[in-house]
Amino acid sequence: MTDPMTPRGEIVLPCLNEARALPWVLSRIPDGWRAVVVDNGSTDGSAGLARELGARVVSEPRRGFGAACHAGLLAAEAELVAFCDCDASLDPGAVERVAAPVRAGTADLVLARRRPTGRGAWPLHARAGNLALTRMVRRRTGLRLHDLGPLRAARRRALLELGLTDRRSGYPLQMVVRAADAGWRVAETEVLYRPRTGRSKVTGTWRGTWQAVHDMRGVLR
Repeated sequence: MTDPMTPRGEIVLPCLNEARALPWVLSRIPDGWRAVVVDNGSTDGSAGLARELGARVVSEPRRGFGAACHAGLLAAEAELVAFCDCDASLDPGAVERVAAPVRAGTADLVLARRRPTGRGAWPLHARAGNLALTRMVRRRTGLRLHDLGPLRAARRRALLELGLTDRRSGYPLQMVVRAADAGWRVAETEVLYRPRTGRSKVTGTWRGTWQAVHDMRGVLR
């Protein structure tokens, strides 16, 4: 029997110094969903602010996007789990629409294809890196994806059974590859993509994008 205190779904928000973005991000969490903010070593008070704003906060001292995502997955309790960047570039309010095919049983993993809303929302180098990776994914898995979107949803138990091991930038890609290898139905839906609040830790620079692509190519190998 389902615990009445368990939320409809949980949205994992990897967080490294996102105090400026947190108020807006957490205000956009839909009714029935619980925010799990995974503090990845913030020094700007992000963890305390997230608690004040009503989020559940999990600490993951080991640096790495994948380390933060997986810590949130392990801590989650709901059947449905979503992941979303914590920088206000994506609206967590879209999570119910993204998760709907999973909840309905018509898809096992849904990725949100980003549609930039204005100049600076998605730098050229980040788009180029994403395009290169989606092409590599197509060759490796046959999935015709347009984006390895950071907003995505799936069932918690199934995600854990994938045995994800990457703890750096390759975590989102490893999830897609292992899901494809396991015969999952992977779908896409579109969401708006806004200029982020603050400076990106991954794809905000050419060097960051190169490191992310390097990590993900290692996953494909």
